[in-house]
Amino acid sequence: MIEPAVIALRLLQYAGAMVLMGSSLLFIYALPSSGDETGARTAWARLLLVGAGLLLALAATLGLAAQASLLAGSVSEGLKVETLLAVVSGMDLGKAAVVRAAAALLAVFCLLALKPGRPAWIVAAVLGAVATASLAWMGHGAATEGLIGGLHLASDVLHALAAAVWIGALVAFLGLLLPSPAGPDARQTTHRALHGFAGVGSASVAILVVSGVINSWILIGPDRLSALWTTPYGRLLSLKLILFVAMVGLAAANRFQHTPALGRALEANASSELVLRPLRRSVILETLLGLAVLGLVAWLGALGPPTSM
Repeated sequence: MIEPAVIALRLLQYAGAMVLMGSSLLFIYALPSSGDETGARTAWARLLLVGAGLLLALAATLGLAAQASLLAGSVSEGLKVETLLAVVSGMDLGKAAVVRAAAALLAVFCLLALKPGRPAWIVAAVLGAVATASLAWMGHGAATEGLIGGLHLASDVLHALAAAVWIGALVAFLGLLLPSPAGPDARQTTHRALHGFAGVGSASVAILVVSGVINSWILIGPDRLSALWTTPYGRLLSLKLILFVAMVGLAAANRFQHTPALGRALEANASSELVLRPLRRSVILETLLGLAVLGLVAWLGALGPPTSM
């Protein structure tokens, strides 16, 4: 029962950190700084980020306890103070968990202390980036030794940061699209966010592809390609790649079809509800696929890669 708990808590940490970072980044340039929309949007944005920070802090703390229990062989042994201190002081994984929880709590404090707006979003984005980067120490990159280990860890950090930009933005888009933006200001805010994310999203996908290739090359190896369908790790990785391709397809449809259609409807001062429906469905599905990918990543972290066999 301990290992499934470790995987579930990893997933919650991935989700919390990526929403804290990625949603904050989107709010910096997408939310209005003045006008009728400002109060409602910023209040909702702060609630989302505070919730993500609290989730991350709790999941990181419980995850540290679960990891200690897994290493000690039982929950009773893992929850002993000396065991927890040994994991925190003697393992990079433990140190990263403390950094992650501290960054999350500091972000929550700043979000509650500062007036909702760009300064608060910037602080949350920076602290969210610290928490997201620390996720790499839960993966295989932190265990790879030598010069290739440094490359692997750096690639893992970039992979996590790029994923956070994408998945965090998707969650923020859900808040902009659900409920349906009724007034013209709300629709303009939604369109501006979608249009502004286009280039950022493309850069994130490019970084994910490059870093993913590096990681797969190290963990699978060019001479073990058959492991993609003959090992549990390979089959989960293959499923992750399929879901990633599906996400890219939906993102492309949003960028080149749904977002321009919304822009045309706004320019013509026409009803945009018919345009928003397929956009809303697409973003919901893309977000669900993103969460599924994070679940697979959390699971993969508990499995030995083919190069370790």
